[in-house]
Amino acid sequence: MSIMGLKKKQPKTFKVKVVTMDAEMEFSCEVKWKGKDLFDLVSRTVGLRETWFFGLRYIVKDTYAWLKMEKRVLDQEVPKEDPITFHFLAKFFPEKVEEELVQEITQHLFFLQVKKQILDEEIYCSPEACVLLASYAVQAKYGDYDPNFHKLGFLAQDELLPKRVLMQYQMTADMWEEKITAWYAEHRGIARDEAEMDYLKIAQDLEMYGVSYFSITQNKKDTELLLGVDAQGLHIYSPNNKLSPNKSFPWSGIRNISYSEKEFTIKPLDKKKEVFKFYSSQLRVNKLILQLCIGNHDLFMRRRKVDCIEVQQMKTQAREEKARKKMERQILAREKQLREEAERANEEMERRLFQLQDESRIANEARLRSEETADLLAEKAQIAEEEAKLLAHKAAEAEQEMQRLEVTALKTKEERRLMEQKMREAELLAVKLVEESERRLKESDNLKQDLSEAKDAERRAKQKLLEITKSTYPLIAAYNCHPLPLDGEDLNLESATVKIDFKDTDMKRLSMEIERERLEYVEKSKNLQDQLKELKTEIESLKLEEQQAGMFLHRGEARAYPPLSNVGHYDSEVIYI
Repeated sequence: MSIMGLKKKQPKTFKVKVVTMDAEMEFSCEVKWKGKDLFDLVSRTVGLRETWFFGLRYIVKDTYAWLKMEKRVLDQEVPKEDPITFHFLAKFFPEKVEEELVQEITQHLFFLQVKKQILDEEIYCSPEACVLLASYAVQAKYGDYDPNFHKLGFLAQDELLPKRVLMQYQMTADMWEEKITAWYAEHRGIARDEAEMDYLKIAQDLEMYGVSYFSITQNKKDTELLLGVDAQGLHIYSPNNKLSPNKSFPWSGIRNISYSEKEFTIKPLDKKKEVFKFYSSQLRVNKLILQLCIGNHDLFMRRRKVDCIEVQQMKTQAREEKARKKMERQILAREKQLREEAERANEEMERRLFQLQDESRIANEARLRSEETADLLAEKAQIAEEEAKLLAHKAAEAEQEMQRLEVTALKTKEERRLMEQKMREAELLAVKLVEESERRLKESDNLKQDLSEAKDAERRAKQKLLEITKSTYPLIAAYNCHPLPLDGEDLNLESATVKIDFKDTDMKRLSMEIERERLEYVEKSKNLQDQLKELKTEIESLKLEEQQAGMFLHRGEARAYPPLSNVGHYDSEVIYI
């Protein structure tokens, strides 16, 4: 026997791609494998033990079918492609998720599938419930809400709400995120598996949860209806209403379900009730309906029996695992709390250290400023002391100057009194001079008048003398010949001559006296004006000195003397003299 003959032939294989809700896997399967072999391989790979809820679904001729466990994979109507694609999904749904779902992986796969059905609108959910479910989904994915980390926009890439809900309200993505985050912040402290379980507990109360719908007709009337198969039983719906069934047949009230070709018959347990029949046109769909009815009924009966040893062990392990995880979460929470407290204490110490450093720096800067201020104040004090000495010296000088000015002011007052007296005397003198001038002017006018009259008399006398001379010319000639004139004639001639000579001499003398007196008056008036001008100059200088002395005394807080008030009056009178 040759070595080549000892070799066994390698079995032929085919490739399979299995898509779960959160992963994709590829397997190499033998051609003789049955559906159960592939299903068990996938279950072991994902770590699933609650296998009775799940199945491998595939698409055939625009409808879906479930891989049969007892038949070979390649003997079924699977897609002729390489690799063959199957979807690992929940085929049956529990009545109460919290009691029936034991493993965490089972809860997670159900959570992902129900969440996708709600987002794809295969399960109707109100907007308010959608927001609440989205908050649990965010808690399961991101953990506890942290406002420092979860800023606005952190959910922008997550699909959390159905498009129907988004289109129903005029709200932006940020507004939806704020509503979801408000609920999300309330779930602090909930672990991922707890958040997913809370999600499923809310979802299982939705009307379309876990229901598989099929189009049917009733009897021969061809009335279109919908058949719903779920964990509770069979339900008959109107085509446009999947929420409220028209008729329901719970599993506990069904005695038998049978079908022949296209006709289904539901026989109630109560024989008095009418048998319900309906029709389905596709044989493949009929087989699927029958599979779902059998599987859901079996699970319904199984729930009402005592759990098998395997399930009891799983539940015990699950409880222990949950207790262990709960303890671990408590320990982690305590450690996290202690760490946060330590971090807060460390931050507080660092903050206090920085604060003390700042206070020390500020105190040091204040000390340096104080030293600089002290030096500056000492320098200012020295300068102030020198200025005080200088001011004291100046004050003493000012006091002396003030005393001198007071003496000067007294002298000035006395001089001013004397000057005022002189002014009054000068004024009286001026008045007298004016009166004298007026008197002299009157006398001069009288004298001029007398002179004029004298001149007229002289002219008349000369005229008479000429006349007399002409008439007495022979007598004069005779007198010249005879020096001894007559007594009467000589007396008259001599009297006339003497009278004439007297008049002429008197007029000349009077004119000279008038001229002399006028010149004396002018000289006296000029001298008086010069004296008045000198007096005015002295008064002006006294006024200026008195004003300066008053200003100085005012600055030295001394008494200022009033200015001379009457000098200007005298000046004006002097000017007009």
